[in-house]
Amino acid sequence: MKSPGQLKAEILRLTREYSDLVHQNNRPADEPAPLRQFVPGQSVVPYAGRVFNADEVSAAVSSMLDFWLTLGKEGEAFEDGLARYLGVKKSVLCNSGSSANLLAVSALSSPKLGSRRLLPGDEIITAAGGFPTTVAPILQNGFVPVFIDNDPATLNARAGQLEGARSAKTKAVLMAHTLGNPFQLAEVTAFCKKHGLWLIEDNCDALGCTYDGKFTGSFGDLSTQSFYPPHHLTLGEGGAVNIVDNIKLKVIVESFRDWGRDCWCAAGVDNTCGRRFEWHLGELPKGYDHKYTYSHLGYNLKPLDPQAAIGRVQLQKLPRFVQARIDNWNYLRRALRNLESVFDFMLPNHAAAWTENGFTWDDSGHRTVCSWFGFMLRVKPGAPFGKTEFARHLDLHKIGNRMLFGGNLLRQPVLVQLKKDRPAAFRVAADMTGADQIMNEVLFIGTYPGLTRPMLDYVVEVIQDFCRAKA
Repeated sequence: MKSPGQLKAEILRLTREYSDLVHQNNRPADEPAPLRQFVPGQSVVPYAGRVFNADEVSAAVSSMLDFWLTLGKEGEAFEDGLARYLGVKKSVLCNSGSSANLLAVSALSSPKLGSRRLLPGDEIITAAGGFPTTVAPILQNGFVPVFIDNDPATLNARAGQLEGARSAKTKAVLMAHTLGNPFQLAEVTAFCKKHGLWLIEDNCDALGCTYDGKFTGSFGDLSTQSFYPPHHLTLGEGGAVNIVDNIKLKVIVESFRDWGRDCWCAAGVDNTCGRRFEWHLGELPKGYDHKYTYSHLGYNLKPLDPQAAIGRVQLQKLPRFVQARIDNWNYLRRALRNLESVFDFMLPNHAAAWTENGFTWDDSGHRTVCSWFGFMLRVKPGAPFGKTEFARHLDLHKIGNRMLFGGNLLRQPVLVQLKKDRPAAFRVAADMTGADQIMNEVLFIGTYPGLTRPMLDYVVEVIQDFCRAKA
């Protein structure tokens, strides 16, 4: 009779064999995959997707066989690995990048922060162009988003508008590094330091980016990650809040993630503090079980341990994935360089121009390395076609493409209605010319590590043919 260890080893051997046979189209493009299939014009070229091999499938099955399920040793190991990678004090896993933003913003409302706590009506400066769940948590917490414009060349917030947006109620800044392009961190961090403001970096599109040699997600007080399949690494669903330096924020974020409880024991662990029946908090009787004492109006936003097992494998591949994104972006940029009369292409912050030898830089002294989430194509106003016509053509030829998420969020039905219902719910601090340009002119295509050279060549061919036909 086989032992449990022998059975598990056999199951995992067969799991790897199955994955190698069935999931070849999901392997990284730089790995051999004899059965990989791509037929130009018939196969879809995704803008993003899951990239994995038998390592991830085996890790997930192994964890499922252990059947701990809720966050445990795999979650702890992934959190530690992510924190080490970024160079932050701690990473706290949750079930999505949107939840990570909710937790990060909610944490700023904690009474445990004393005089720096945000109260309803306090303001958080953010950008109008982007993804809705960067902004939604501000409103969901009763805070007031103050919108500044986006630069259509970089897609990031116009940092020069920060001072004009600030008021006596401003307590924080929340911005995203859009499409893997770091925002102007030197200017933004200086602004926050000058005025004593919290800074949350939405790093969901930008894992692996650097600014002056330091990873994005390690500059603010808190930063957030998404591990949804299109992102730089995936847990299927999943996210994280990174605590950059102030370890007090770890306990607060975990409390909001874990029902709002005051106790910091891990699942299945009791009495970490050694005072489980000695606390006297709120108006509870002294000695009330600390595991059932709640300091915040929290949520249950934890992922599962098998997801973290997948993430641990993905994290080992992250440097390779980042380089693939850079290489794919550069390949597309060189291949489409003759189309600058009809498209504007993205520039990193502090870049002056693109050349075939790389970027030239402004005189600020700051440099970025972009872990590109996508390849932006902004249709120029004088082009013989519009963005929607171009997007339909890409769709017709099975080339995945996306708008810059919500475009100008102020034009979205939810905020138009909110303005009618509660005019003071948010404040617009600048003209939204850039965000409107992004809404009307921008789409992006993929750079993710699953794109093979035949896929990229097909994308280039379709775009070149379309532009020639419209000339």
